[in-house]
Amino acid sequence: GKHWTVSEVRALIRIWSDKNIQQQLEGTVRNKRIFEQVAARLQKFGIDRDWKQCRTKYKNLKHEYKSVKSAQDSGSTSKSMKFFNELDAILGHSTMEQASKSDN
Repeated sequence: GKHWTVSEVRALIRIWSDKNIQQQLEGTVRNKRIFEQVAARLQKFGIDRDWKQCRTKYKNLKHEYKSVKSAQDSGSTSKSMKFFNELDAILGHSTMEQASKSDN
């Protein structure tokens, strides 16, 4: 698919930061329906992406965030990403919970 622009990613993150969407995403693996909602909301911003593109971008952002986060946790500052702060606002709390779960 075509490359995501900064404003497209921002819009995706804005939708993703919706508590309702977050809860749905955290609670399910079969999330096609959720990403169809996300894609529909992006359309309202004039962004034409299908649910698969949204899901792929979501997964990639989440993966990138986690690798930057764990690099930071291990004291490395070399890794960074464009939307880290925005994602940290969304994922910071949930990844901490998961981390503490996997510790014990």
